[in-house]
Amino acid sequence: MPLQRHLSETLTLFKDSYFPSKRRYCHLLPYRSVIGVGGNVGDVRRRFVHLLRFLEEEKRIQVTQTSPILKNPAFGYENQADFFNSVLVIQTSLRPKALLRYLLNVERRFGRQRSFANAPRTLDLDILFYDGYNHCDKTLCVPHPHWSERESVLIPLSEMEKH
Repeated sequence: MPLQRHLSETLTLFKDSYFPSKRRYCHLLPYRSVIGVGGNVGDVRRRFVHLLRFLEEEKRIQVTQTSPILKNPAFGYENQADFFNSVLVIQTSLRPKALLRYLLNVERRFGRQRSFANAPRTLDLDILFYDGYNHCDKTLCVPHPHWSERESVLIPLSEMEKH
């Protein structure tokens, strides 16, 4: 049964059997990455569970930890539904740009359409960190340039440390 905790008037933390969770580390996949997960269209919490199941089928990725899910107000374009956000820690054999291409394909598979900046979305996947990698170009910036400014990242990350 899901548990929820109100952190403030606008922030709610949800916990269930999938979020948060911890799984064993996979030594066959050499790289570690932290992925931000978000969405605000449709049944997002259910979609997050489907995402985990989908990722379990991918041999180049193993999810080793998930954070609780945070419900929080949209930012940027604010005239839209609240977002649900979580953080995944993965082990992967994919290098950063290949991981980005894979995540963009997963977003499309889950119905993501890019109509305008900060538009409502079914699924948003961001590489927050990648195994100490520090790089920025027109297609990818790692670490994510705004991770430390977003409650949608900071709160789930801080909850992972408690789990």
